[in-house]
Amino acid sequence: MSNAPLFSLDPASFAADPYPILARMRHEAPIAYVPELDATLLTRRDDIHREEKRIEVFSSRQPDGLMTRLMGENMMRKDGADHQAERRALFPALSPRTVAQHWAPVFEASARRILADLAPRGSCDLVTDYAMPVSASALIAITGLAEMSCTEMDRVSQHMIDGCANYTGDAGVEARCHAATALIDSHIDRAFASPAPMSALAVQQEAGLPMDSLRANIKLVISGGQNEPRDAIAGIAWALLTHPDQLQRIRRGQNSWQEAFAEYARWISPIGMSPRIVAREDRVGAVRFDPGDRVFLMFSSAGRDEAHFDRPEDFDITRDTAAAIPFGAGPHFCAGAAAARCLITQVALPLLFEALPGLRLTGPVPFRGWAFRGPTAMPVAW
Repeated sequence: MSNAPLFSLDPASFAADPYPILARMRHEAPIAYVPELDATLLTRRDDIHREEKRIEVFSSRQPDGLMTRLMGENMMRKDGADHQAERRALFPALSPRTVAQHWAPVFEASARRILADLAPRGSCDLVTDYAMPVSASALIAITGLAEMSCTEMDRVSQHMIDGCANYTGDAGVEARCHAATALIDSHIDRAFASPAPMSALAVQQEAGLPMDSLRANIKLVISGGQNEPRDAIAGIAWALLTHPDQLQRIRRGQNSWQEAFAEYARWISPIGMSPRIVAREDRVGAVRFDPGDRVFLMFSSAGRDEAHFDRPEDFDITRDTAAAIPFGAGPHFCAGAAAARCLITQVALPLLFEALPGLRLTGPVPFRGWAFRGPTAMPVAW
């Protein structure tokens, strides 16, 4: 067991707002064992940026981890040559070129259709009525699971990420996750004979990946590819509506949607952490790690590290976000980053503010989560 200092926290408070607790950890115990999570957390940006790359010590292989047990052994839970082989197999579906040439027009057509239906209503919940179907429509296309509805896609993604963050062992959360993975498998079986060109299903078939790996990687794409864009679309819209001066900077061309996305991902990380398992004894500073220790790399904390960011608790699209690592920094850098950026910054946000003039908040916007974080409701009118 690691000799890291002990840091105790209340899981409910951590899920409600992890940032004050993470700030305390950075100051008091930047590497600390949290008994409520049964893991040692790394909270400073430079430690995370350095140690994430040392896969020989902080391994992604977790045969007994929650994600592997619930979703199968996907490429995110493999290291070295095994990880790279599956990443190469999936890359043709997610490469920047494929995103620009193949997926961007698909994303735009879906978003315009959703906005055309929304515009006459005059009000909606931006999370469930816009961000969710825009993200889900994109993900249905990318995965190749053409018969899945947007509601199904959102539900199975949420139930899987809830399962993967279920460190308190809630039986109901685990049962919902199993039901979600079973539904995904049924859709894979229906689409398998004639997968859509360039989809994640098609390119993995063409690469000859084993069926277990193919299924696990589709679930991986869904678990990160729905909630992160959904939460970022709604979250950035909320951030800009509550900082109207910064929205005006974008409208005047002084800053870009991409800068708003980069700052939001630093400020409120849709994906807050990545788990690792210690493969061999090693040290980070004075802290010893032993084989089998569970480690959480807290990307959300890295984005608010005072050593790199002035006023880190403020949303400011004019700041330099180069030091932030919301998608990771090592060999497990998010494979879907290009698709997410395109969907959010080139399609969902600019079309939203163009199609719904006078967009404004009409009620509170609650947030939840620490491993994955986003708004749960966002009432708006226009």
